[in-house]
Amino acid sequence: MKAVQVRKAYDLVINEIEKPQISSDTDVLVQVKRVGICGSDMHIYHGTNPLATLPRVVGHEVAGEVVEVGNAVTKLKVGDHVVVEPIRYCGECYACRKGRQNVCENLSVFGVHEDGGMREYFVLPEKQLHAVDSSIDWNEIVMAEPYSIGAQATWRGQVEQGDTVLIQGAGPIGICILKFAKLRGATVMVSDLSEERLAFARENGADVTVNAGTENVKEQVAKWTNDEGVNKVIDAVCLPSTFELSVDVVSPAGTVVVLGFDERPSQIPQMPITKKEITIVGSRLQTNQFAQVVEFLNDGKLRHNGLVTHTFALADVQEAFTFVENNPDKVRKAVIVFD
Repeated sequence: MKAVQVRKAYDLVINEIEKPQISSDTDVLVQVKRVGICGSDMHIYHGTNPLATLPRVVGHEVAGEVVEVGNAVTKLKVGDHVVVEPIRYCGECYACRKGRQNVCENLSVFGVHEDGGMREYFVLPEKQLHAVDSSIDWNEIVMAEPYSIGAQATWRGQVEQGDTVLIQGAGPIGICILKFAKLRGATVMVSDLSEERLAFARENGADVTVNAGTENVKEQVAKWTNDEGVNKVIDAVCLPSTFELSVDVVSPAGTVVVLGFDERPSQIPQMPITKKEITIVGSRLQTNQFAQVVEFLNDGKLRHNGLVTHTFALADVQEAFTFVENNPDKVRKAVIVFD
């Protein structure tokens, strides 16, 4: 079978490898239908993802069809359309015992620490697969994993009905966060440097947008909230400066959600954190969010609405990665088609 492998930085190949076999009673064999290209896949391709070892079959945004199940599989059957929950965890460390498997000390992410889904078939345990209504288009359900990032960020921020929320960044993850903030009943401001991205944010429910290149975000937040500040800030830009701004514009008793992996320090004084009694939390991957994501997909409450902008055949995967790299202003989400 064919598999897309990054052998070393900028060396992407389609290899012929053996088709995997079920080896455990809880295993499920899946035929891949769609795989999204994520920013982390691009970092692996560039050789700059510190968590990935090479060579690696990439891909963690995956949708496919069940073709075989182990004897102990109870919730899935042949023919089911499924999406992948890409985290494998130990279940024993402190984080796992606290129900936070996404930060397990032995965490393994499909397509990062272990070979992923950009191949014609893969085998995973039943618990890492979720069935979705088979009438829904593959290009819709392949977005389940990115949606889970938005679900996690809004859960970590405890976004709720009536909250004012600032989402910094209107890229794919920012839009996924926006969708969940609106589903939770919040009023949302989105900031970005791109007018095109801001227009797309408005199409997907943003109540207010701010061009951070031409407008003062802090002033716009103050005007919008009558000087209270926003109740929740979710930083999907992930620069030291946007983290600093998050603390500055959040309201008393508010929450700042950080998604970034930038190792550069931010200049944040203690005073606003203590004076406003701010909660600052990180948000990584997801914890038990897939059930809700699938429910919203099945109910029609989640649709990409233009978030998937480009599709490429498996044979054109190098073209896809090159296009994504060279056209960040044109690509929201590119998807590899395995049909």
